[in-house]
Amino acid sequence: MTQPIQFTEAAGRRIAFRYQAGTGPAVVFLPGYMSDMSGSKATALFDWCAAQGRECLLLDYSGCGESEGDFADGSLSRWRDEAVGLIGATIEGPVVLVGSSMGGWLMLLVGLALKERLAGLVGIAAAPDFSDWGYSAEQKARLAAWETVVEDNPYGPEPTPTHARFWQDAQDHRLLTGDIALTCPVRLLHGQDDGDVPPDISLRLAAALTSADVQVTLIKGGDHRLSRDGDISLLLRTVESFS
Repeated sequence: MTQPIQFTEAAGRRIAFRYQAGTGPAVVFLPGYMSDMSGSKATALFDWCAAQGRECLLLDYSGCGESEGDFADGSLSRWRDEAVGLIGATIEGPVVLVGSSMGGWLMLLVGLALKERLAGLVGIAAAPDFSDWGYSAEQKARLAAWETVVEDNPYGPEPTPTHARFWQDAQDHRLLTGDIALTCPVRLLHGQDDGDVPPDISLRLAAALTSADVQVTLIKGGDHRLSRDGDISLLLRTVESFS
């Protein structure tokens, strides 16, 4: 990525982002939990947009990557508002949201805020409601008591914390229990060997969306990250279909 990191203010926090001007609809990537805009999927998407002359926006949520803040203070509400504010400040036309894992949950929340500006959604192992189905009863009780739950991280040496602030806020944003009033085209990509987010979550999401144009693609041999060359190529082809 050649475009430098820029910063914007959000409630007193400096939020890092990269922006590529170009034709629309603009592509906005929303990273997963404890992830940032330097990941392989975000980088590949940004470079592809630059090569195609497509408008693109990447960002780091507060407490993540290059952005200011404490990760322990992060929440879906805070990160949604940061994304919506940054989109409003940088992009004038329609938007395609691409969300990875937790970013797929944020994709829905941001989409509900953007409403008619949405040109499409692309979920990569989207994980709406993982605060509900992703934790045991014992873990939920600890989080409800304002404790932090720490789990092994299969993707790095540092353990993965879930802070009570994040979990309790996330419980208020569960979407799979009713209709999700988004009517734009939606494409959901999910690895069949995903050990973190069951592929059934994408099927439940497809059923909950009110859009009549929803497609779920299951990738044989694909894990949660979907970062193999073939997975990235599928992602780029999928985004390219929104033109």
